[in-house]
Amino acid sequence: MSGNTILSLRKLALLGAIEQPIKLSSGNFAEAIKSSLQTAARRLQELERAGLVHRRITADGQWIILTKNGVERLKSECYEYQELFFSTPQIEVEIGGRLISGLGEGRYYTTLNGYKKQFESKLGFAPFPGTLNLSLDLLCIVARKKLEGRIGIEMACFESENRTFGGAKCFPCKILDDRAEGVKSAVIIPDRTHYPEDILEIISPVYLRGELNLKDGDELRTRVVV
Repeated sequence: MSGNTILSLRKLALLGAIEQPIKLSSGNFAEAIKSSLQTAARRLQELERAGLVHRRITADGQWIILTKNGVERLKSECYEYQELFFSTPQIEVEIGGRLISGLGEGRYYTTLNGYKKQFESKLGFAPFPGTLNLSLDLLCIVARKKLEGRIGIEMACFESENRTFGGAKCFPCKILDDRAEGVKSAVIIPDRTHYPEDILEIISPVYLRGELNLKDGDELRTRVVV
């Protein structure tokens, strides 16, 4: 994506097109980005074709709002600048909780090729189908929130079978159990709105319940590198 495209997307966001549709003519937009009328019209068309904005043309102008992909692209750009200018050294956060059974969604998502290939290339392992789920107390919920403010290892969204699957970020972690010595694992935080903040999901190349002889209600602690 070109720098001019990002510049145009950012300008639309600053004009208010994140929260709600804004009414904007090509002439107004040309003035906002300091370009010709033709260039402004072309930029809006490019953003629409890229799926970054929705446009509705009316008799007296057009209504524009950023799509979810457009907002996520700006967020990604923001994170990159934060990493460049305000990066902080890696720290370790200890988070523990009680093991609970999930709804089975983790088994489905971790086996999708769009995620599986990214896990292999970015984490160095293909996860065992499913996630290990920990229910967190109040103190550990606060610790988990620290992860949300860090960049982590990004898993990009993708499309498959006429459906869009959201992104996520992962953080390598070490399970604080002697039986888990040498076992790779990572915390995964999906980019989902209203995702439960009192649940921590862990992926690993091995079946952790079996490897560590765990059952629901058992306590487990992990040290997460963020």
